[in-house]
Amino acid sequence: MCGSGWGRSHISVERVAINIDDARIADNEGNKPTDKPIFFDGENAYFSNLPIKEIVKGIKEVGIPGEISNSAGTFVCNHLLYGLLYYIQRDFKKTLGGFIHVPYLPEQVVEKKNMPSMSLDNIVKTLEKTIEVAIQKYQ
Repeated sequence: MCGSGWGRSHISVERVAINIDDARIADNEGNKPTDKPIFFDGENAYFSNLPIKEIVKGIKEVGIPGEISNSAGTFVCNHLLYGLLYYIQRDFKKTLGGFIHVPYLPEQVVEKKNMPSMSLDNIVKTLEKTIEVAIQKYQ
């Protein structure tokens, strides 16, 4: 999975999701959960089973800035990653899963001063490289 990360200048490959929703702003439906577990029967955290270090290395090899991120936050992106990893752990153990934060597109930051962005072409290149690395690792 992937989503845009406010203020990020690098492609950020997430390492871990935590079992908490703690939003500082409301979501699209107006919900603003505070210190709420995502799944009451879930572990405190789940780690991505993607080869995150190899992915970051591959991203950098194609000339795109990449990094490992140790926090997907406590809002929507973390919630999605946690849910995915929860179901993988519970029901789909042979499935790979993870989350990548990408910078905003240039057109998203036109009115935002000093906000990093990345072209769609580079984001697509990153996602293609991620899939390639994961397939090579687990063939």
